[in-house]
Amino acid sequence: MMLNGISVLLIDDEAPFVRSLSYALRQQGMQVTGVHDCQSALDALPTAHPDIALVDLRMPGIDGMGTMERLRAHSPDLPMIMISAHGDTRMAVQAVKAGAADYLTKPFELDELLHCISGTLDRDRLHSEVSYHRQRAISETGLIGDSARMGQLRETVARVAASSTARVLLFGESGTGKALVARALHTQSSRRDQAFVEVNCAALPEQLIEAELFGAERGAYTGAHQKRTGLVTLADGGTLFLDEIGELPLPLQAKLLHFLENGTYRTVGGTKTLQADVRVVAATNRDLAKAVSAGGFREDLFYRLNVIQIPVPPLRERDDDVILLAEHFAAHYAAQEGVSAIRLPDPVKDILRSHPWPGNVRELKNLIERLTILLPGRDVSVDDLPGDVQDALPVSDSPASDGIADQLERAERQLLLDALNQNGGHKARAAEHLGISRHALKRRLQRLGL
Repeated sequence: MMLNGISVLLIDDEAPFVRSLSYALRQQGMQVTGVHDCQSALDALPTAHPDIALVDLRMPGIDGMGTMERLRAHSPDLPMIMISAHGDTRMAVQAVKAGAADYLTKPFELDELLHCISGTLDRDRLHSEVSYHRQRAISETGLIGDSARMGQLRETVARVAASSTARVLLFGESGTGKALVARALHTQSSRRDQAFVEVNCAALPEQLIEAELFGAERGAYTGAHQKRTGLVTLADGGTLFLDEIGELPLPLQAKLLHFLENGTYRTVGGTKTLQADVRVVAATNRDLAKAVSAGGFREDLFYRLNVIQIPVPPLRERDDDVILLAEHFAAHYAAQEGVSAIRLPDPVKDILRSHPWPGNVRELKNLIERLTILLPGRDVSVDDLPGDVQDALPVSDSPASDGIADQLERAERQLLLDALNQNGGHKARAAEHLGISRHALKRRLQRLGL
């Protein structure tokens, strides 16, 4: 990386060292601002606009650790390198944990420092590019995740969104993010500039849902003191998202079917036939085929809705997406609350990966919001997690209990071996047989030494 023009903030209480190193760095084409204490460094930030900071560890008053903390509060994205005359491994580790990108021990060769600065800025640039593309993907689709299942989902959404189909059925467990998928279908379609209208079929009283969907004339029912515009009318030209479609009352299912067949409808109490061009995206966490068999859902409506099916995967089948989502929610709620984001150490991440997440993304989102409010800017410990989440502690990391842990490990080992044997050692088929992803199977095999 070319260092010419790079702005460096050098903070060291030894004036001769600052002068000599500033001269050497300027000879390399860099712009250097040299100061001798924390407050001077903070005062220099608005005018120096540093690309990187070199911070001495041992300084009178506020030391290097405290200086880094204050610099981080003012310039969260400023990369910093800790420099010290004390080659203490423990302090180096602490410095890196506190946010230092690297640690150099005095005396050092100029080439060593230049290499360190170059490597730090390269990593920072790469991190910024990855963050940019990730945020761009999030802003465009709202679908966060690097797993194979999420990659497949994004591809499917893109194809369906670009098609002319006007009926889409999303199915998946509660909390998987079906509303986000519906919005992604809208924002990637030719209807993106028109309205996206969402209605939860389970949240409205049965006697009001028809008026909510199709509108009502004044005096059509008790309390209808003025004309009511329906959501179908508002969604004309855009997308109507019907969440929890399986909860729609049977009488209204017939009226919805009529609208889906020809795009026409009438307001409650109205005599005029109206028409609307909408893409209807319906979502459910129920098995609608079983609901049809049980008489709780119209068969003809099911087939009318079931033109394009898109399954939304549960969080437990999305591999390491749980960590990506947790960090995304941590940043989101930190910004919302005006606090520093919580940090998730590796033991906590291991538990989050192992938890089955019966409430899916919604459960994870609620957990991160709660932790952000209670532990702003802190490292989350295992004890800070709810009991049901702590129960997901990997067996190999659990305290020896001489009983249940060993029994669970033996049972899991035998379950995996049986699945592999029944499928001729084929991992993908064994994973499908167990109802988990191939990557999840691989992690379990590695943990158990199989």
